[in-house]
Amino acid sequence: MQVYCSKQHENHGNSRFCTQCGELLPIPPGEIIADRYRIICMLGQGGFGRSYLAQDINQSPQQCVLKEFAPQVEEKQDLQKAKELFEREANVLKKLKHPQIPRFHSSLEVTVAHKELFLLVQDYVEGDNCLKLLEERQGRGEAFSEEEVVKLLQQLLPVLSYIHSQHVVHRDISPDNLIWRSTDNLPVLIDFGGVKQLPASKGFWFTQLGGNRTLLGKKGYAPEEQLRQGKAFPSSDLYSLAVTALVLLTGKEPQKLYDSYHGNWRWGEEIKVNSNLEGVLQKMLAYKPSDRYQQADQVLQDLRSPSQVKTTPPQITKIKTMVMAPGRKQAQKVVSTFHNKTQAIAQTIPMPVWLRPFAVSIVCTSVVVLSLAGSWALVNAVVRSVASISLPKVSLPQLPGTNDSPKKTGTNKEGSRISQILDRRKKLGIYEGFFNRTVNAIFYTKNPQLKGRSLTSKPEDAAFRQKWYEMAEELLQKLEQAKLSRQARQNLGNYSGKDYQQWQQQIKAKKLGKYTVGRLNQETNQKFYSLFPELSRKKLAQQTFGQIWYAIASDIVAKAR
Repeated sequence: MQVYCSKQHENHGNSRFCTQCGELLPIPPGEIIADRYRIICMLGQGGFGRSYLAQDINQSPQQCVLKEFAPQVEEKQDLQKAKELFEREANVLKKLKHPQIPRFHSSLEVTVAHKELFLLVQDYVEGDNCLKLLEERQGRGEAFSEEEVVKLLQQLLPVLSYIHSQHVVHRDISPDNLIWRSTDNLPVLIDFGGVKQLPASKGFWFTQLGGNRTLLGKKGYAPEEQLRQGKAFPSSDLYSLAVTALVLLTGKEPQKLYDSYHGNWRWGEEIKVNSNLEGVLQKMLAYKPSDRYQQADQVLQDLRSPSQVKTTPPQITKIKTMVMAPGRKQAQKVVSTFHNKTQAIAQTIPMPVWLRPFAVSIVCTSVVVLSLAGSWALVNAVVRSVASISLPKVSLPQLPGTNDSPKKTGTNKEGSRISQILDRRKKLGIYEGFFNRTVNAIFYTKNPQLKGRSLTSKPEDAAFRQKWYEMAEELLQKLEQAKLSRQARQNLGNYSGKDYQQWQQQIKAKKLGKYTVGRLNQETNQKFYSLFPELSRKKLAQQTFGQIWYAIASDIVAKAR
């Protein structure tokens, strides 16, 4: 039997540590923890550890869940922050007592294979999560009906009302964190690893992890204020619940339901529901937290009432830019919309790439519009307002030429080079956030002295900007050489260990013929390291080069079907 670490390295079933990276491997079935809990099987694996189904031998045959704390971080301060998140979950679970939240039993500190582990023990909820139920229905060409979704909302909103009354925000509501309990057909809210008790004086939270804010939540499901600035309100949970409802109704992921160009959800196109439900969901999905419902009970009241719900027009981030061109005056409004694949470093508007490398929690970026009508013109207005969220100051570049008399400098060539990079990326269909993040990782690795600061448009940074462009062009060349399918390229930035687990399951179920996991790893490694031989002895960061590895593997799996 083969077992895998969180980085998907293959190991023999008898191994306790990964032979490639040294990580502690999953606790094997049959092992007894703390002289009380016998491991039955592993249920899942995430960034902070694994969860196991176990039997409490002191109260046999009662089953429970052991949630392991083993974050994949190396820095001491990161480990400490991860431990704080784990302890936070334990403290919150002790406090929360609701029939639709798993009951907390205890927290443990144990030693397994000479390694100290922290474990939470809580109720085992028998049933399938909503994501699995949706996938089963999609196999039959179906999704959840309006009646089912309304009933789900009516059953979950009292749960949110309860946790919010305890000054707690879940901030990770999604289909895979909702289990439909088989004993009573009620939805149960699980995975409180991302919770934060709201400070009474501030009404929002943020933490520091490795010097940066810990922005937790799933792409597309968490609202803008949560993933960009680390702020979370009760209305943030209501937003995530509304997205979850749309996904269950349509069977499509958030990025398919949101029009990033116009900044609107696709009502009447991808999303077709009755007018009352649409009004409720629109208000839950308002861009500005202040425009949403402030309490779960308010949503519940409107769901039960057939009266027309008053909604605020969809709010989008607005950036106004005025452009002056020789011989004519023209005002143009440039609108930046929130990208539905929400993540901490999401950028949605093409702009000079060197203005935004390495940005960690930028809410939006300034837009520079270059108008060429025989000569360059200066941008005479910059960011005026961003709906309710303040922007960091960004120094704009000094464009060549003054008094409508352009000078021949390198800026023209630099702007052309930027445009070519953006055009190549768009042509490949590669998500902007993933691309910039990967180039930034390469740049910082090769220029460690610059770590911690952004490049500017000043002449002293010109050489570094050129290096950044070179690395961007080289990455694009490698991605072109990889000959990935369009779908694989579009998914870059969205792959996770769950995808790999699904491929493993397909292989075990013989859905790929005689294909084996070992063969998948071998063929993927062979193609990946032929493109990036310099990474052959290095760990792959999951959010950068690991994404390319997954994309190659996904194409191999698709061809083997």
